[in-house]
Amino acid sequence: MTTTPAAPPVKRSARVRAPELSGAGGWIGTGGQELTLAGLRGKVVLLDFWTFCCVNCLHVLDELRPLEERFADVLVVVGVHSPKFAHEAEHDAVVAAVERYEVSHPVLDDPGLTTWSQYAVRAWPTLCVVDPEGYLVHVASGEGHAEGLGRLVEELVAEHEAKGTLHRGDGPYVAPPAPTSELLFPGKVVLLPGGELLVSDTAHHSLVRLAPDGETVVRRYGDGVRGLVDGAAPRFAEPQGMCLLPDGGVLVADSVNHALRRLDVGTGEVVTVVGTGEQWRPGDSLDGPATQVRLSTPWDVCVHDGQVVVAMAGTHQLWAYDDGAVRVLAGTTGEGLRDGDAEKAYLAQPSGLASDGERLWFVDSETSSLRWYRCREDGTGEVGTAVGTGLFDFGFCDGPPSEALFQHPLGLAVLPDGSLAVCDTYNDAVRRYDPATGETTTLATGVREPSGAVVVDGDLVVVASAAHRLERPVAPGAMQRVRGQAQRTRRPEQEVAPGEVELEVVFAPPPGQQADDRYGPSTRLVVSAAPPELLVEGAGTGTELVRRLVLSGEGGVLHVAATAASCDVGVEHPACHVTQQDWGIPVRLVEGAPARVQLVLNGLGA
Repeated sequence: MTTTPAAPPVKRSARVRAPELSGAGGWIGTGGQELTLAGLRGKVVLLDFWTFCCVNCLHVLDELRPLEERFADVLVVVGVHSPKFAHEAEHDAVVAAVERYEVSHPVLDDPGLTTWSQYAVRAWPTLCVVDPEGYLVHVASGEGHAEGLGRLVEELVAEHEAKGTLHRGDGPYVAPPAPTSELLFPGKVVLLPGGELLVSDTAHHSLVRLAPDGETVVRRYGDGVRGLVDGAAPRFAEPQGMCLLPDGGVLVADSVNHALRRLDVGTGEVVTVVGTGEQWRPGDSLDGPATQVRLSTPWDVCVHDGQVVVAMAGTHQLWAYDDGAVRVLAGTTGEGLRDGDAEKAYLAQPSGLASDGERLWFVDSETSSLRWYRCREDGTGEVGTAVGTGLFDFGFCDGPPSEALFQHPLGLAVLPDGSLAVCDTYNDAVRRYDPATGETTTLATGVREPSGAVVVDGDLVVVASAAHRLERPVAPGAMQRVRGQAQRTRRPEQEVAPGEVELEVVFAPPPGQQADDRYGPSTRLVVSAAPPELLVEGAGTGTELVRRLVLSGEGGVLHVAATAASCDVGVEHPACHVTQQDWGIPVRLVEGAPARVQLVLNGLGA
């Protein structure tokens, strides 16, 4: 038997008292009580800076569930909701998101990014660990940190139990009343032969077959319990998009199970046809036999050009499934908006698909954009953008492509005239895009977080997700023109000196791991900027996590992507781990400002 040695103590720099928690939106999940770090002394506190639009943040919520259960009497997880989009700054929307994603720990609603700024957070998600004496001991950005965090909590528990500064007992979380609606945050809808509708009842972890009236329940598939179970008594985990297959079955994007499932609507039998049930991680294969390749939060599926296309939100790509195998159709896993050759394109959380036979249309939610994919005559793929400009631009405005704006759209449907209905989710609106003219108009407003749609007998049926129902909100031929306001991300800009600047990404392997240099350098750093002229020198890819940059102009956004590999030590069969994070950092160049930008991938910065 191999014995794993105890992890060495965490090497910490000068002890830094964790800033107190503050947010104008107040607390959720505490029974009305306001929490303070001072009041949580004696517990290990893990602050999760998240926003509910971010798929990586949703991954972290799932990663934290086992830690919360394992360390229930010593660990308090506190979500600090830090909005990107204007809609996410609305308190009711945050309350709904906490219910939607079954967040079972206290959440501080921080619409003004007050606590975000006090902790110098630069990316969603970011995790900060505070020890039982109230000192900040660890910071990690991105996802995939659960194992290292578990070891760190073990170490802190042992240290503070020995010191007498650890207090065991229940945490401050107070569960809300159980929901009672028939549907709970439904995601997508598909029209079945015969006129019935199949809805993904996402927060009930099931599928519901409705009569043509869109209300009467005919049959439910799944028992409401989160799980990955095939057969006649199936279980799902936050299912989303669906499409009809040529053989009459329904293919389901089972998002949190990271799998595609096939439903026989008649018998109720479910079988997993793509995915292993485990999430794709950097370094995993991006193609191969369908049941052996890991997926990452498939959000929608659609038949196009004789194959199934998957909106792979978790990797910012489109994948294709055909003949028992999967492959990448478009995207590099880099997050952003870049058109052209599909294999070099940047996508950002594709979440809704629709095919008009010629082009596959998709909404790229994090860039608030409507985009398309098509296959050229030479067999290569091409990606283009109809509406949208980048990761930090959004709003509510009709007009030509130069003026039109969406806010985090999640669904699409092709209308009978060939135009597209866009579920403009965070604007609570249904929009129309005409490919012939390039014009965007508004079909309906006041639809609470529309996330999917389907045409039934010429009428548009929309999933009003936050209203927990299907709606027919569009009168035939109804359109209105909206002159809304262009908006950008609310994140504070970081003041940086013009000229030469040092960029440093901090990475320390978690307890029980070491840098993995067996196959070459263990780290990778990619830097770019928008506008490109912001970055005079320092763009490109390298292996060092410290780089000299030269900045010019008034400001913009620095895009930084870092990857680091580590492996277990002291075990017979060490596992390898890859940590990856993308940052988009709004910067303003100011004379006399610091000539240094520090980002923490894992560890504790200066």
